[in-house]
Amino acid sequence: MSVVCIIPARYASSRYPGKPLAVLRGATGDAQSLIERSWRAAMAVDGFDAVYVATDDERIAEAAERFGGRVLMTSETCANGTERCAEALGLIGGGVEIVVNLQGDAPLTPAWFLEDLIAGLRAAPDAAVATPVLRCDGETLNALKADRLAGRVGGTTAVFDAAHRALFFSKEVIPFTAGTYPEDAETPVFHHVGVYAYRPEALSAYPGLAAGRLEQMEGLEQLRFLEHGHPVLCVEVAARGRQFWELNNPEDVPRIEAMLAQMNMP
Repeated sequence: MSVVCIIPARYASSRYPGKPLAVLRGATGDAQSLIERSWRAAMAVDGFDAVYVATDDERIAEAAERFGGRVLMTSETCANGTERCAEALGLIGGGVEIVVNLQGDAPLTPAWFLEDLIAGLRAAPDAAVATPVLRCDGETLNALKADRLAGRVGGTTAVFDAAHRALFFSKEVIPFTAGTYPEDAETPVFHHVGVYAYRPEALSAYPGLAAGRLEQMEGLEQLRFLEHGHPVLCVEVAARGRQFWELNNPEDVPRIEAMLAQMNMP
């Protein structure tokens, strides 16, 4: 039984067309596309038996093949990354224990986020889906609030119960907090890290579930599980001094490049 990582990537993003091929420069000035940096983040993980880029676009496929990625061509009809991963799983075949969906806009995802996610799902035999959450420090919380005030749809936040089962995910900053926090202080808000681990049965069933009202309003694919009564396990991960942000808008490029420079990442 194997653990496979699938990186779904599409060219036709409504907020940022061509986003997977956006170029990010690291601390050394090295220019790599977003999809390459996400693939390299996956390749650094201990525990993946295979890493695939799943796309419907020849430009992304050719870019992935140039940097050594294994490509699975999927259809244009996939509504989101989870549906694309489900189709890719069908192309891979059987013998898979866990599928990890590392969305192609998360080049700053540390290896231990994914390793802890896999361990968390394995430790919860009743869970079929798991996703990481990271407690915001004051700096990250302020950045999330600033995006919303500016009308940008940026990062996602999560709330969960005492057993770490997700209650809701939102592009608004939840739970509400009127307090202000120093940049290095812990806050009560959790940043959702856009990565998922599925057992194959749950992933294969996903495309057959109707998209619900909340998924459509928020534009968050994981809400489909919640709206159909399937629990999602939230696995808390630790930053360990690393900064984390996803590339959602063109304005995020300089922010991520600054983080790469600050963390001395090439």
